[in-house]
Amino acid sequence: MKQLIGLLSVFLSFFSLGCQNNHQAENQQTKIVKDNIVKEVAKVYSYPKNDYQIIQDTVAPNDTFGKILSKAHLPYNNIYTIVQKIKDSFDVKDLKVGRPFTILSQQDSLDSIPRPKVFIYEQDPVHYTVIDFQDSIKVFNKKKKVSVKRKTAFVNIEKSLYQDIADKNLSPKLALELSNIYAWTVDFFHLNKGDAFKVIYDDVYIEDTTYVGIGNIHAAMFKYGNQDFYAFRYPYDTINKRFDYFDEEGRTLRKQFLKAPLKFGRISSRYNMHRYIKYYGRVKPHLGTDFAAPTGTPIMATANGVVIKKGYTSGNGNYIKIKHNATYSTQYLHMSKFAKGIHVGSVVKQGDIIGYVGMTGHASGPHVCYRFWKNGRQVDALKEKMPPAKPIDPKILPKYLEDIKVYNQQLDSIKP
Repeated sequence: MKQLIGLLSVFLSFFSLGCQNNHQAENQQTKIVKDNIVKEVAKVYSYPKNDYQIIQDTVAPNDTFGKILSKAHLPYNNIYTIVQKIKDSFDVKDLKVGRPFTILSQQDSLDSIPRPKVFIYEQDPVHYTVIDFQDSIKVFNKKKKVSVKRKTAFVNIEKSLYQDIADKNLSPKLALELSNIYAWTVDFFHLNKGDAFKVIYDDVYIEDTTYVGIGNIHAAMFKYGNQDFYAFRYPYDTINKRFDYFDEEGRTLRKQFLKAPLKFGRISSRYNMHRYIKYYGRVKPHLGTDFAAPTGTPIMATANGVVIKKGYTSGNGNYIKIKHNATYSTQYLHMSKFAKGIHVGSVVKQGDIIGYVGMTGHASGPHVCYRFWKNGRQVDALKEKMPPAKPIDPKILPKYLEDIKVYNQQLDSIKP
């Protein structure tokens, strides 16, 4: 009996020691796990948030890079050094009113106030530039992580392109993108009730939640004047990743000339050899097309060319004339001002801004008078049949026709 009690005592002692060792091991393991837990650090543009005093604001009128950083207590000699160092990577004159910026400041051991260490400027909702001058001066161009969601839309024209898109709760940028795609084929100054469009496009989001706007338009069909105009986005130069829009037969939508020198507005007066001109109080030929728009609206070159005249006359006001080739020239009258960098001899591309709508010279309201020369004679630009640009390369045409079939089917399935 005594032997049995002795053996039981030894067993209980061993079991107790084993449990104690197990508890110690578990406690030690728990401690190791806890020690290995890394708390997620809140960050702003990848910088630890708690390490800096943060200023977030937008560029105000008359703000400059120097003014912004000086207001945040960075000495002018430091600002000058930064500007000189980054001038080849970032032009501080490019700050746009209303765009957001962030300043990260820290207080040095020998300083009584926090001073800027990092300046971050958002060019748009996705792209931003980081200027880091904590140790050395560095510039980084970065992009926020974005996601895209494929969307479709069908819009009937009842009022105007912008209004009808707004009534469908779609982005106004959709109107702008469509006007760019169809600038050569659809006269957006003469849309009529019954016109309509279907479109397949991407909506772009940051962090899957913050909507930032329209991405690529992949395909569209615009019903205009009882004709269907198709547009398919396709890489015509895969090496340089260049895309353009082509129709259902591979023909480019581009023409040698845009339909109008403005993106939006209205035609207030047409080419007319026998028009009564109120300003002069008599019948006088009007050898151009007047596009009315608010003062300051950008005026575009309707085709590639060279500026051959830039000046002012009492009738034309501020005007520019462009020679496009041996056959065609165009003229743009009554500008409020010329675009920066435009002078006689300037080479301009189709769509370049050359000036802004005004009412200089003989004008009763803000507009641009658009004049069109063919073989040295002024003609009606709206009645001219413009030569098209080159179609898609015949070598890739078969693949193009095969690739757009899926978009054609998707467009057909989009209903009002």
